[in-house]
Amino acid sequence: MAQTIVGVNSPLAVKKFGAFLAVDVGRESYFNKKMMGVGANAQTPIQTLLELQNDAGDTISYDLVMALKMQPVEGDNLLRGKEEDLKYYTDKITIDQMRGGVNTGGKMSRKRTLHDMRRIARERQTEWWARLFDELFFMYLSGRRGTNSDYTFSTDYAGFAGNALVAPDNMHLMHGGAATSKATLTAADKFDLKLIDRAQTRAQTMGGGTGGVPAIKACMIEGEEHFVVVMHPYQEYDLRTNTATGQWIDIQKAAAAAEGRNNPIFKGNAGKYNDVILHKHKAVILSNDYGAGANVQSARALFLGRQAAVVAFGSAGTGLRFDWHEEMEDRGNQVVITTSAIFGIKKTAFVIDGVSRDSGVIALDTAVADPT
Repeated sequence: MAQTIVGVNSPLAVKKFGAFLAVDVGRESYFNKKMMGVGANAQTPIQTLLELQNDAGDTISYDLVMALKMQPVEGDNLLRGKEEDLKYYTDKITIDQMRGGVNTGGKMSRKRTLHDMRRIARERQTEWWARLFDELFFMYLSGRRGTNSDYTFSTDYAGFAGNALVAPDNMHLMHGGAATSKATLTAADKFDLKLIDRAQTRAQTMGGGTGGVPAIKACMIEGEEHFVVVMHPYQEYDLRTNTATGQWIDIQKAAAAAEGRNNPIFKGNAGKYNDVILHKHKAVILSNDYGAGANVQSARALFLGRQAAVVAFGSAGTGLRFDWHEEMEDRGNQVVITTSAIFGIKKTAFVIDGVSRDSGVIALDTAVADPT
Protein backbone atom coordinates (compact mmCIF):
# COMPACT_ATOMS: atom_id res chain seq x y z
CA MET A 1 0.00 0.00 0.00
CA ALA A 2 1.32 3.44 -0.90
CA GLN A 3 2.35 5.64 2.02
CA THR A 4 2.11 9.41 2.14
CA ILE A 5 5.34 10.99 3.35
CA VAL A 6 5.42 14.64 4.41
CA GLY A 7 8.69 15.93 3.00
CA VAL A 8 11.59 17.52 4.83
CA ASN A 9 10.71 20.95 6.24
CA SER A 10 7.15 20.74 4.99
CA PRO A 11 5.08 23.62 6.46
CA LEU A 12 2.64 20.98 7.65
CA ALA A 13 5.34 19.21 9.67
CA VAL A 14 6.81 22.46 10.99
CA LYS A 15 3.50 23.67 12.40
CA LYS A 16 2.30 20.28 13.61
CA PHE A 17 5.44 19.16 15.38
CA GLY A 18 6.26 22.63 16.70
CA ALA A 19 2.82 22.73 18.35
CA PHE A 20 3.22 19.18 19.68
CA LEU A 21 6.60 20.11 21.17
CA ALA A 22 5.13 23.11 23.02
CA VAL A 23 2.37 20.97 24.55
CA ASP A 24 4.77 18.16 25.46
CA VAL A 25 7.31 20.46 27.12
CA GLY A 26 4.53 22.06 29.16
CA ARG A 27 3.54 18.62 30.43
CA GLU A 28 7.08 17.42 31.13
CA SER A 29 8.62 20.51 32.75
CA TYR A 30 8.20 20.65 36.53
CA PHE A 31 7.69 24.41 36.63
CA ASN A 32 5.55 24.56 33.48
CA LYS A 33 3.00 22.02 34.63
CA LYS A 34 2.80 23.01 38.30
CA MET A 35 3.85 26.58 38.92
CA MET A 36 2.97 28.86 35.98
CA GLY A 37 0.15 31.37 35.49
CA VAL A 38 -0.46 33.99 32.82
CA GLY A 39 -0.49 37.76 33.03
CA ALA A 40 -0.33 40.45 35.69
CA ASN A 41 -2.90 38.73 37.89
CA ALA A 42 -1.13 35.36 38.01
CA GLN A 43 -1.40 33.90 41.50
CA THR A 44 1.26 31.24 40.99
CA PRO A 45 5.03 31.27 41.66
CA ILE A 46 5.83 31.85 37.97
CA GLN A 47 4.24 34.69 35.99
CA THR A 48 4.10 34.29 32.20
CA LEU A 49 4.34 37.52 30.19
CA LEU A 50 2.86 37.34 26.67
CA GLU A 51 3.43 40.89 25.39
CA LEU A 52 6.18 39.79 22.98
CA GLN A 53 4.55 36.61 21.74
CA ASN A 54 2.98 38.38 18.77
CA ASP A 55 4.63 41.82 18.82
CA ALA A 56 8.08 42.97 17.79
CA GLY A 57 10.69 43.70 20.44
CA ASP A 58 12.93 41.85 22.88
CA THR A 59 12.27 43.51 26.26
CA ILE A 60 9.32 43.75 28.64
CA SER A 61 9.25 46.15 31.58
CA TYR A 62 7.05 45.43 34.57
CA ASP A 63 6.36 47.47 37.67
CA LEU A 64 6.00 47.10 41.41
CA VAL A 65 3.68 49.66 43.00
CA MET A 66 4.51 50.13 46.67
CA ALA A 67 1.85 50.37 49.37
CA LEU A 68 0.73 53.83 50.48
CA LYS A 69 2.28 54.96 53.75
CA MET A 70 0.90 58.48 54.35
CA GLN A 71 -0.61 59.30 57.69
CA PRO A 72 -4.29 60.16 57.26
CA VAL A 73 -5.59 63.69 57.60
CA GLU A 74 -8.13 63.91 60.42
CA GLY A 75 -11.23 66.03 60.85
CA ASP A 76 -11.38 69.18 58.72
CA ASN A 77 -7.60 69.56 58.44
CA LEU A 78 -6.47 70.46 54.93
CA LEU A 79 -5.64 67.49 52.67
CA ARG A 80 -4.56 69.51 49.64
CA GLY A 81 -0.83 69.20 49.02
CA LYS A 82 -0.47 66.29 51.43
CA GLU A 83 -1.54 63.57 49.01
CA GLU A 84 1.00 60.81 48.51
CA ASP A 85 2.41 60.04 45.09
CA LEU A 86 2.36 56.50 43.75
CA LYS A 87 5.81 54.95 43.92
CA TYR A 88 6.73 52.67 41.04
CA TYR A 89 9.79 50.44 40.82
CA THR A 90 10.54 48.88 37.47
CA ASP A 91 12.33 45.73 36.38
CA LYS A 92 12.69 44.30 32.89
CA ILE A 93 13.20 40.98 31.18
CA THR A 94 14.88 40.40 27.82
CA ILE A 95 14.27 37.51 25.46
CA ASP A 96 16.69 35.72 23.14
CA GLN A 97 16.85 32.51 21.17
CA MET A 98 17.96 29.05 22.35
CA ARG A 99 18.39 26.15 19.93
CA GLY A 100 19.05 22.46 19.98
CA GLY A 101 18.85 19.62 17.50
CA VAL A 102 19.25 15.95 16.69
CA ASN A 103 20.79 14.18 13.72
CA THR A 104 18.51 11.27 12.82
CA GLY A 105 21.35 9.44 11.08
CA GLY A 106 21.83 8.22 7.53
CA LYS A 107 19.28 6.30 5.48
CA MET A 108 20.81 2.91 6.31
CA SER A 109 20.98 3.77 10.01
CA ARG A 110 17.40 4.98 10.20
CA LYS A 111 15.56 2.29 8.22
CA ARG A 112 12.39 4.06 9.30
CA THR A 113 10.01 6.55 7.75
CA LEU A 114 10.50 10.25 8.33
CA HIS A 115 7.34 10.21 10.48
CA ASP A 116 9.04 7.92 13.01
CA MET A 117 12.13 10.12 13.06
CA ARG A 118 10.01 13.17 13.78
CA ARG A 119 8.26 11.40 16.63
CA ILE A 120 11.51 10.19 18.18
CA ALA A 121 13.17 13.59 17.71
CA ARG A 122 10.20 15.26 19.35
CA GLU A 123 10.29 12.91 22.33
CA ARG A 124 14.01 13.38 22.91
CA GLN A 125 13.89 17.14 22.46
CA THR A 126 10.83 17.38 24.70
CA GLU A 127 12.88 15.87 27.52
CA TRP A 128 15.80 18.15 26.71
CA TRP A 129 13.72 21.36 26.63
CA ALA A 130 11.82 20.46 29.80
CA ARG A 131 15.13 19.90 31.58
CA LEU A 132 16.52 23.21 30.29
CA PHE A 133 13.54 25.19 31.53
CA ASP A 134 13.64 23.60 34.97
CA GLU A 135 17.38 24.18 35.33
CA LEU A 136 16.98 27.82 34.31
CA PHE A 137 14.15 28.40 36.77
CA PHE A 138 16.15 26.87 39.61
CA MET A 139 19.23 28.93 38.75
CA TYR A 140 17.33 32.20 38.46
CA LEU A 141 15.21 31.69 41.58
CA SER A 142 18.32 30.65 43.55
CA GLY A 143 20.51 33.40 42.13
CA ARG A 144 23.40 31.08 41.26
CA ARG A 145 24.43 28.04 39.22
CA GLY A 146 25.77 25.88 42.06
CA THR A 147 27.70 22.64 41.69
CA ASN A 148 25.03 20.19 40.48
CA SER A 149 26.95 17.70 38.35
CA ASP A 150 24.00 16.64 36.18
CA TYR A 151 23.08 20.08 34.86
CA THR A 152 23.16 20.80 31.13
CA PHE A 153 24.65 24.24 31.81
CA SER A 154 28.30 24.59 32.83
CA THR A 155 29.21 25.53 36.40
CA ASP A 156 30.30 29.02 35.31
CA TYR A 157 26.95 29.80 33.67
CA ALA A 158 25.91 33.37 34.52
CA GLY A 159 22.52 33.79 32.85
CA PHE A 160 20.68 34.00 29.55
CA ALA A 161 19.54 36.83 27.26
CA GLY A 162 21.28 39.46 29.39
CA ASN A 163 19.15 38.57 32.42
CA ALA A 164 21.75 38.13 35.14
CA LEU A 165 21.48 35.69 38.04
CA VAL A 166 20.70 37.84 41.09
CA ALA A 167 21.72 36.61 44.55
CA PRO A 168 19.09 36.92 47.29
CA ASP A 169 19.29 39.96 49.53
CA ASN A 170 19.66 39.56 53.29
CA MET A 171 15.91 39.75 53.90
CA HIS A 172 15.29 36.91 51.47
CA LEU A 173 17.98 34.48 52.64
CA MET A 174 17.71 32.16 55.65
CA HIS A 175 19.85 29.33 57.00
CA GLY A 176 18.96 26.09 58.70
CA GLY A 177 19.72 25.28 62.32
CA ALA A 178 21.71 27.82 64.29
CA ALA A 179 23.57 29.18 61.24
CA THR A 180 23.28 32.87 60.42
CA SER A 181 25.55 32.99 57.38
CA LYS A 182 27.30 30.86 54.79
CA ALA A 183 30.46 30.67 56.90
CA THR A 184 28.65 29.61 60.09
CA LEU A 185 26.67 26.75 58.53
CA THR A 186 27.78 23.40 59.95
CA ALA A 187 27.04 19.85 58.87
CA ALA A 188 24.44 19.65 61.65
CA ASP A 189 22.33 22.54 60.33
CA LYS A 190 19.81 20.42 58.43
CA PHE A 191 16.39 21.14 56.93
CA ASP A 192 13.48 20.83 59.39
CA LEU A 193 9.99 22.13 60.15
CA LYS A 194 11.38 24.96 62.25
CA LEU A 195 12.98 26.48 59.17
CA ILE A 196 9.64 26.37 57.35
CA ASP A 197 8.00 28.06 60.34
CA ARG A 198 10.65 30.77 60.33
CA ALA A 199 10.25 31.40 56.59
CA GLN A 200 6.46 31.46 56.88
CA THR A 201 6.69 33.99 59.72
CA ARG A 202 9.08 36.19 57.79
CA ALA A 203 6.89 36.10 54.69
CA GLN A 204 3.84 37.11 56.71
CA THR A 205 5.50 39.97 58.57
CA MET A 206 8.02 41.63 56.28
CA GLY A 207 7.24 44.27 53.70
CA GLY A 208 4.07 45.98 52.68
CA GLY A 209 4.49 48.88 55.12
CA THR A 210 6.77 51.90 55.28
CA GLY A 211 10.08 50.03 55.22
CA GLY A 212 10.53 49.87 51.46
CA VAL A 213 10.61 46.06 51.34
CA PRO A 214 8.15 44.30 49.01
CA ALA A 215 5.69 41.95 50.68
CA ILE A 216 5.68 38.29 49.63
CA LYS A 217 2.14 37.35 48.63
CA ALA A 218 0.91 33.80 49.02
CA CYS A 219 -0.29 31.80 46.03
CA MET A 220 -4.05 31.39 45.74
CA ILE A 221 -4.86 27.67 45.46
CA GLU A 222 -8.49 26.59 45.35
CA GLY A 223 -9.56 29.73 47.16
CA GLU A 224 -6.97 29.40 49.92
CA GLU A 225 -3.60 31.10 50.40
CA HIS A 226 -0.53 28.88 50.43
CA PHE A 227 3.20 29.23 50.00
CA VAL A 228 5.29 26.55 48.27
CA VAL A 229 8.64 25.10 49.32
CA VAL A 230 10.74 23.18 46.80
CA MET A 231 13.57 21.24 48.47
CA HIS A 232 16.28 18.85 47.36
CA PRO A 233 15.68 15.11 47.99
CA TYR A 234 18.53 15.25 50.52
CA GLN A 235 16.64 17.94 52.42
CA GLU A 236 13.41 15.98 52.18
CA TYR A 237 15.25 12.96 53.61
CA ASP A 238 16.47 15.03 56.57
CA LEU A 239 12.95 16.33 57.11
CA ARG A 240 11.33 12.89 56.87
CA THR A 241 13.81 11.09 59.10
CA ASN A 242 13.73 13.72 61.85
CA THR A 243 12.29 11.88 64.86
CA ALA A 244 11.96 14.89 67.14
CA THR A 245 8.54 15.79 68.52
CA GLY A 246 6.39 17.80 66.12
CA GLN A 247 8.31 16.98 62.96
CA TRP A 248 7.41 14.47 60.21
CA ILE A 249 4.18 13.24 61.78
CA ASP A 250 2.72 16.75 61.47
CA ILE A 251 3.33 16.70 57.72
CA GLN A 252 1.65 13.32 57.40
CA LYS A 253 -1.46 14.51 59.20
CA ALA A 254 -1.69 17.68 57.14
CA ALA A 255 -1.19 15.81 53.86
CA ALA A 256 -4.02 13.46 54.79
CA ALA A 257 -6.28 16.45 55.42
CA ALA A 258 -5.47 17.81 51.94
CA GLU A 259 -6.22 14.52 50.20
CA GLY A 260 -8.43 14.85 47.14
CA ARG A 261 -7.27 18.29 46.04
CA ASN A 262 -6.93 18.56 42.26
CA ASN A 263 -4.83 21.69 41.81
CA PRO A 264 -1.51 20.87 40.06
CA ILE A 265 0.51 22.35 42.91
CA PHE A 266 -0.97 19.76 45.28
CA LYS A 267 -0.27 16.82 42.97
CA GLY A 268 2.93 14.95 43.73
CA ASN A 269 3.71 17.06 46.76
CA ALA A 270 5.69 15.74 49.71
CA GLY A 271 3.21 17.05 52.26
CA LYS A 272 1.65 20.20 53.63
CA TYR A 273 2.64 22.03 56.78
CA ASN A 274 1.59 25.39 58.20
CA ASP A 275 -0.19 26.30 54.92
CA VAL A 276 3.01 25.56 52.99
CA ILE A 277 2.89 22.98 50.19
CA LEU A 278 6.09 20.91 50.17
CA HIS A 279 7.75 19.65 46.99
CA LYS A 280 11.09 18.03 46.22
CA HIS A 281 13.18 18.12 43.05
CA LYS A 282 16.68 16.88 42.33
CA ALA A 283 17.59 20.04 40.39
CA VAL A 284 17.51 22.21 43.53
CA ILE A 285 20.84 24.03 43.62
CA LEU A 286 23.71 22.37 45.51
CA SER A 287 26.99 23.92 46.69
CA ASN A 288 30.08 22.52 48.41
CA ASP A 289 31.81 25.57 49.90
CA TYR A 290 29.83 26.36 53.06
CA GLY A 291 31.10 26.38 56.63
CA ALA A 292 34.19 27.84 58.25
CA GLY A 293 36.40 25.52 56.22
CA ALA A 294 34.42 26.02 52.99
CA ASN A 295 33.87 22.27 52.83
CA VAL A 296 30.23 21.74 53.92
CA GLN A 297 27.81 20.64 51.22
CA SER A 298 24.57 22.61 51.11
CA ALA A 299 21.31 22.82 49.21
CA ARG A 300 19.20 25.93 48.58
CA ALA A 301 15.50 25.16 48.99
CA LEU A 302 13.07 27.75 47.64
CA PHE A 303 10.22 29.25 49.65
CA LEU A 304 7.95 30.57 46.89
CA GLY A 305 5.14 33.08 46.92
CA ARG A 306 3.21 34.67 44.10
CA GLN A 307 5.12 35.85 41.01
CA ALA A 308 8.55 34.89 42.33
CA ALA A 309 9.86 34.77 38.76
CA VAL A 310 8.74 35.83 35.32
CA VAL A 311 9.08 34.15 31.94
CA ALA A 312 8.46 35.85 28.61
CA PHE A 313 8.09 34.19 25.22
CA GLY A 314 8.55 35.54 21.72
CA SER A 315 7.81 34.02 18.34
CA ALA A 316 9.85 33.58 15.19
CA GLY A 317 6.80 34.39 13.07
CA THR A 318 4.99 31.07 13.40
CA GLY A 319 2.86 32.12 16.36
CA LEU A 320 4.27 29.17 18.32
CA ARG A 321 6.61 29.10 21.30
CA PHE A 322 8.83 26.51 19.61
CA ASP A 323 10.10 26.53 16.05
CA TRP A 324 10.72 23.26 14.19
CA HIS A 325 13.25 23.02 11.33
CA GLU A 326 14.41 20.12 9.18
CA GLU A 327 17.18 19.96 6.63
CA MET A 328 19.17 17.42 4.66
CA GLU A 329 22.90 17.00 5.13
CA ASP A 330 25.62 14.78 3.66
CA ARG A 331 24.16 15.13 0.16
CA GLY A 332 20.68 14.11 1.21
CA ASN A 333 21.69 11.14 3.36
CA GLN A 334 21.02 12.58 6.84
CA VAL A 335 17.98 14.39 8.21
CA VAL A 336 18.78 16.95 10.92
CA ILE A 337 15.90 18.23 13.02
CA THR A 338 16.47 21.36 15.08
CA THR A 339 14.17 23.17 17.49
CA SER A 340 14.37 26.64 18.95
CA ALA A 341 12.53 28.93 21.33
CA ILE A 342 12.69 32.67 21.96
CA PHE A 343 12.20 33.43 25.63
CA GLY A 344 13.67 34.90 28.79
CA ILE A 345 13.51 33.97 32.48
CA LYS A 346 14.24 36.16 35.48
CA LYS A 347 13.68 36.27 39.22
CA THR A 348 11.38 39.13 40.17
CA ALA A 349 13.58 41.70 41.91
CA PHE A 350 13.37 45.49 42.15
CA VAL A 351 16.02 48.05 43.08
CA ILE A 352 14.55 50.04 45.98
CA ASP A 353 16.62 52.80 47.57
CA GLY A 354 19.71 51.40 45.86
CA VAL A 355 19.18 47.82 47.11
CA SER A 356 17.98 44.93 44.96
CA ARG A 357 14.98 43.36 46.70
CA ASP A 358 13.43 40.02 45.81
CA SER A 359 9.65 40.10 45.87
CA GLY A 360 8.46 36.50 45.84
CA VAL A 361 11.08 34.01 47.04
CA ILE A 362 13.11 33.28 50.17
CA ALA A 363 16.22 31.11 49.78
CA LEU A 364 16.58 28.43 52.47
CA ASP A 365 20.17 27.19 52.78
CA THR A 366 20.84 24.02 54.80
CA ALA A 367 23.59 21.43 55.10
CA VAL A 368 22.98 18.18 53.24
CA ALA A 369 24.66 14.84 52.71
CA ASP A 370 23.96 11.89 50.46
CA PRO A 371 22.23 9.36 52.75
CA THR A 372 22.93 6.46 50.41
